[in-house]
Amino acid sequence: MPPPPYLTQAEAEKERLTERLEECLRRGDPKAFEKILKTLFASIPYEWYRSNEISRYEGYYASVVYSFLTGAGLEVIAEDYTNRGRIDLTILFEDKCYILEFKVVELEPEGKALNQIEQKGYTRKYIGKFAKIYLMGIEFSKEQKNLVGFEWREI
Repeated sequence: MPPPPYLTQAEAEKERLTERLEECLRRGDPKAFEKILKTLFASIPYEWYRSNEISRYEGYYASVVYSFLTGAGLEVIAEDYTNRGRIDLTILFEDKCYILEFKVVELEPEGKALNQIEQKGYTRKYIGKFAKIYLMGIEFSKEQKNLVGFEWREI
């Protein structure tokens, strides 16, 4: 049985992080979003990576981000289908749409994540539906177990 919330800071920390997340999305601040994700991955215990190969796979990183965002109560679409492929993750927040593509740099050349969003025309699905659309190419390293590349563009 978990301790009552008044005995831990977990609930207060969750609220602060959720507020920071919502505020950066509201402002359209991808750099703040990057910092939040780096903090998230830095807080995952090293022991969870030992004796397994989970950090080799893009799906691991996408799952952690997806779980984090949905846990914060955001509207998130995983494997968002378009006529040209699948967006790894889409966040719909107020009048903004965030299109995220994930890559593991040891498996793909650096800079490929943002390039894929642009080449596949993933934004076409949302043009005219949102005031602003942000493209985010997010690259992870299986060695560093964190973000190592973060490119973004507003359209």
